[in-house]
Amino acid sequence: MIEKSGTPSGEATTIIGADAAFKGELTFEKGVRVDGRLEGKIVSKGQLVISQGGKLQAEVQAQGIVVEGEVVGNLQASDRIELRKTAQLRGDVRATKLLVAEGASFVGQCHVGPDASSPAAPAHGPAPLNRMAERDALPRK
Repeated sequence: MIEKSGTPSGEATTIIGADAAFKGELTFEKGVRVDGRLEGKIVSKGQLVISQGGKLQAEVQAQGIVVEGEVVGNLQASDRIELRKTAQLRGDVRATKLLVAEGASFVGQCHVGPDASSPAAPAHGPAPLNRMAERDALPRK
């Protein structure tokens, strides 16, 4: 469960501070809050919060994800993904539930439902650019 403050309730939270920049792969057992910049991959069995000042360029797998800052990358949650009003997300999402606040920016594909975050769910990527260019180049009637 995520409290209104954006921090996971009942869990110790690891914080990547606003003055920190990290590149690599991070794995956490509990909650994580990113106030700084992170590039790479995050895997957490708990909740991930990207705060309003946080910038993430990563592939993410977590139980739940709250975005208030900027994210470029794909998000997968076994429970829910929440995009708050200051969120800017460019990437695909997979989750059982998706909440998008008015004012949030989301560019990507979403797969939402009870089977969306399971490992057996089909992986659909964006159409290859050359196919999109071919489609746009076709004569229109």
